[in-house]
Amino acid sequence: LDKDGSFSGSYLPGPAASDPKILSSPLEGSQQDAGLVPQPTFSFTVYWRLQDLEMARMTAFLGQCYVGTNGEETLHTLWLMREATESPAEDWKAT
Repeated sequence: LDKDGSFSGSYLPGPAASDPKILSSPLEGSQQDAGLVPQPTFSFTVYWRLQDLEMARMTAFLGQCYVGTNGEETLHTLWLMREATESPAEDWKAT
């Protein structure tokens, strides 16, 4: 976590670890200053790197980091995934 609250890294969902089509994907995000709020909110995006390049996908995550009395962090998130489509007529099935 940088001083301005930004962070970056890679993302690989647990179930995908056994799927060779899904690769570790880059993520970029930001978080509230944990020094100012005890349970900071955060957001990040993941651009999926897939071996099958037929579909481009991106997911946005928005959530909050809860810190327990023992210091254990738990992330609660909502997410939305978007696939690229060929035309506006296909927009309905992209999200």
